[in-house]
Amino acid sequence: MYRITDQPISADALAELVADPMAGGICVFLGVVRDNAGGRRVRSLEYEAHPPMAETKMKEIAQEVAERFGLHRVAILHRVGRLAVGEASVGIAVAAPHRRMAFEACQYAIDRLKVIVPIWKKEIFEDGEVWVGPATTIEPSS
Repeated sequence: MYRITDQPISADALAELVADPMAGGICVFLGVVRDNAGGRRVRSLEYEAHPPMAETKMKEIAQEVAERFGLHRVAILHRVGRLAVGEASVGIAVAAPHRRMAFEACQYAIDRLKVIVPIWKKEIFEDGEVWVGPATTIEPSS
């Protein structure tokens, strides 16, 4: 499953999406809105995406993860809309035969998402706001 959503992301729901009796490890990553960025106090974040384009790239990441780590259960969700501090903006879950593979696959997926998925966020500070696009310098873990 790879989806852009305006609904809250649940770690439990993500884990259920990838559950597999052959998996010895399920890794779930949630990226949450923090209260600061660049030394400024964050009030909230606002995310925008073009779902068909973003979901196509998320699917590519899932395929990369499957090939690279030999997995077939990967879920990637990203929220759009205004999110408060503490809310999950992105969720990734993978099921793998062993824990190390699950951790590595999950990290690879979030690193790739930050680089290739066209999602934009507006950081809303106490004293202003700024739009930020996809990262261009993050390299996936090996």
